[in-house]
Amino acid sequence: MSATQDQSRPDATAVDGRPPGHLDTPLRAPDRNLALDLVRVTEAAAMAAGRWVGRGDKNGADAVAVNAMRVLISTVGMSGVVVIGEGEKDQAPMLFNGELVGDGTGPEVDVAVDPIDGTTLTAKAMSNALSVLAVAPRGSMYDPSAVFYMDKLATGPDAAEDVDIRLPVGENIALVAKAKGCSPEDVTVCILDRPRHAGTVDEIRATGARIKFITDGDVGGAIIAACALKAMGGLLQGRLHPIDDEERQRAIDAGHDLDRVLSTDDLVSGDDCFFVATGITDGELLRGVRYGASCTTHSLVMRSRSGTIREISSEHRLSKLRAYASIDFDH
Repeated sequence: MSATQDQSRPDATAVDGRPPGHLDTPLRAPDRNLALDLVRVTEAAAMAAGRWVGRGDKNGADAVAVNAMRVLISTVGMSGVVVIGEGEKDQAPMLFNGELVGDGTGPEVDVAVDPIDGTTLTAKAMSNALSVLAVAPRGSMYDPSAVFYMDKLATGPDAAEDVDIRLPVGENIALVAKAKGCSPEDVTVCILDRPRHAGTVDEIRATGARIKFITDGDVGGAIIAACALKAMGGLLQGRLHPIDDEERQRAIDAGHDLDRVLSTDDLVSGDDCFFVATGITDGELLRGVRYGASCTTHSLVMRSRSGTIREISSEHRLSKLRAYASIDFDH
């Protein structure tokens, strides 16, 4: 289960009956495996951010990670458009929503980026900071317009056919436990530690389930998570959650049905999605960046078409990287 989080995205309108947020463009799946090209991008962002771990400056860390990601993504053989980025162009000079990325050749794709998923984690040298990137065929990533919050429910393949975001949280926990052949006391619920979730926390504890709180780094948001879950065979459901009447009206004006439950396929409709992540700090999923005579990184690469999940451990010669990346990874 996943908690509500901020998510910034550009405007969108419904086209020919297709859900708002989808472009009126025929889907063209990537015709080759972009995985190794894409992981170089998150590796670069993680290595740049790694020098800022523990410095207490989350904005400084984010700035170098964005720059590194932007430099390396320009070398990838694709014609990409940033759908989920750092924000609108006026607030985000690089990797903004709508920015063209890639070298202009190859498949036409939507791109979701999070150069640092967990800027506070990075600044405080805490666990589980990642650099994350997702790619899907052009027009396949859902864009909820000016709504910045989304209620989300995520689970692995065992319970993917059973849970429903419209059900009470206790009932979903019972369904997960049944699907996994265990008791509710053996279920762990991951939730963002925010005061607004106090009621949900009480409901979870009433079932006997355990809670793992996360203070930051709720991976990328619904779109990026959906790309990963497509490869894993899991489920992500989402429902737009406007924070006030003004945002609610903007969503309605954009053609959104605020009662609609969005499935994994609604969030990312393409059948050839890529998800890549590189650890910045040590975490339960990936090891963080390590510096010595060389630099080592640990990454995860997923492709939904094949269902392939790869772990990649890399050793980098920083002097050679600087020669072609124009990034000073030493500082």
